[in-house]
Amino acid sequence: MASVKRRKWSELSPQQRRLTLVLASIELALTATAAVDLARRPAAQVRGPKAAWVAALFVQPFGPIAYLVAGHRDVASEGAPA
Repeated sequence: MASVKRRKWSELSPQQRRLTLVLASIELALTATAAVDLARRPAAQVRGPKAAWVAALFVQPFGPIAYLVAGHRDVASEGAPA
C-alpha cells in the first residue's frame, strides 16, 4: 500500500486551508443537525434502531447524510394521501 504523506497546516496553500475549513464546517453542521434531530425525534419516527443511527453519525460524512436522507420518517407526509 502506498504511503500518504500528511502535510502540516502550515504547508497548505491558502486555498487548501479555506477548502478544508469550508468542508469541515459543512461536515460539522450536517453532523450536528442529524444528532439534534435524532435526539429530539421519537423512536417511532426513526427508520431502524436509534442506537444504530447514533453510531452511524460517526462515519463521516456518510452517516449524517444517510440519516438525514433516509433515517427519519417525514411526519408531514405520513398522513397525506399519495
